[in-house]
Amino acid sequence: MDSLLHFFLFASAVLMALILCIKSTKYQNKNKKRLKLPPGRKGWPFVGETFPYLKPHHATTMGDFMENHISRFGKIYRSNLFGEPTIVSADAGLNRYILQNEGKLFECSYPKSIGGILGKWSMLVLVGDMHRQMRMISLNFMSHAKLRSHLLRDVELHTLSVLDSWSVCRTFSAQEEAKKFTFNLMAKHIMSMGPGEVETEQLKREYITFMKGVVSAPINLPWTAYWKALRVEHLEIASNKKQKGDVGLNWDDYKQMEFTHCVINETLRLGNVVRFIHRKALRDIQYKGYDIPCGWKVLPVFTAVHLDDSIYKDPQQFNPWRWQKNSSSAAAMSGNFVPFGGGPRLCAGSELAKLEMAVFVHHLVLKYDWELAEPDHPFAFPFVDFPKGLPIRVHVIT
Repeated sequence: MDSLLHFFLFASAVLMALILCIKSTKYQNKNKKRLKLPPGRKGWPFVGETFPYLKPHHATTMGDFMENHISRFGKIYRSNLFGEPTIVSADAGLNRYILQNEGKLFECSYPKSIGGILGKWSMLVLVGDMHRQMRMISLNFMSHAKLRSHLLRDVELHTLSVLDSWSVCRTFSAQEEAKKFTFNLMAKHIMSMGPGEVETEQLKREYITFMKGVVSAPINLPWTAYWKALRVEHLEIASNKKQKGDVGLNWDDYKQMEFTHCVINETLRLGNVVRFIHRKALRDIQYKGYDIPCGWKVLPVFTAVHLDDSIYKDPQQFNPWRWQKNSSSAAAMSGNFVPFGGGPRLCAGSELAKLEMAVFVHHLVLKYDWELAEPDHPFAFPFVDFPKGLPIRVHVIT
């Protein structure tokens, strides 16, 4: 008798679940008929297309997944990524629209695992008033006034310290040196920790383990046309300072590094350290005839725009001259150039990052020639990383 009762209850539960599933499916299909979603596919149950989307590929490309999906579905398509229904955007206009409407139509929505790693107070995962307050604190620390009065000199001192530590003709990892340079600078200003201290070195090891990628040029500079142009610019700055008897770089010197900024922009465009960001639609949105349902994940893919041949001529070519002010396409490119994000969540440290790169390049091209010890092309995992650590050898310029 008990067995029959258990069987009856089990069969009833299965039947009710089946009815609910059928009803839910009909409701979803009814909603789909009302919505005009972008074309696309769901992929596998639960994981969707996450694994092929994150498959490692050359950092200076979009990767096979993006190229195939854009070719098949267009620059705006739907997928299932990170366990959620997703709208993927390789469209420059939609990406700008998403960035400009942060907090109004879209909201930061990184996977919970990211928040678990970075902590709930990380600016990357904070939203609303808390994010605005934290960002204001960061902007105050890295304001133009602070860059000019304090950080420029400290960046230069740290640059010279790193360069002076290099052993000539010895092979070493440029990627690790770049990490050491940026970490020591921030450790001093945020935590008042000097380089070489026990606590600093321990924290640096943990930082390097955590930070798998770093901004590094995916090209071999020496003896190329842009390397020569860089060296001429920095030799002129150094010569003028010597004639005036000045010691150390000042803000005017930094602003004169026009071609250096072109090289930095082109490196950021082609290297694509920040490849995409996570957002969520806060309400139903229509764009170019497509519906973006409330609650769906939205991924603006910056890489796709930075490598779009309708915006950048020969996008796979490293061409810093494209950024010169007299370039006919400079204005259009700048409007679609978002290596540090944009809108209310524009990276608070973007100006400091550009300052660090410019000052480092200034002293590097004046002090050393260098060469790749062996080929090492950067990959996206999706973060940018050099499998061999970008091994180089340097030679003092005499």
